[in-house]
Amino acid sequence: MKAICIALIAIFAFSMVGCANMSNTEQRTLSGAAIGTAGGAVVGAIAGSAGWGAAIGAAAGAAGGYLYDRDQKAKEQAYQQGYNAGKQSSTTK
Repeated sequence: MKAICIALIAIFAFSMVGCANMSNTEQRTLSGAAIGTAGGAVVGAIAGSAGWGAAIGAAAGAAGGYLYDRDQKAKEQAYQQGYNAGKQSSTTK
């Protein structure tokens, strides 16, 4: 269990350092995967297989991070469309 905790801390630390040149999508997907890995490892350790738990958690976390990114981009696009429409209607008066 101690080795798993050390590995998770190392993975988390290295992933945060490497985020400087990543896009928002890449950052959110990686963050989701890191959180999912940690959570999956904990649940897996309780259930008897930390490795499988970490693997499943990483996949689920990455998918969740990617879906969250898509949602945020859709909100930003809707905001920009509304902002541009309001800006155009105020200039035509």
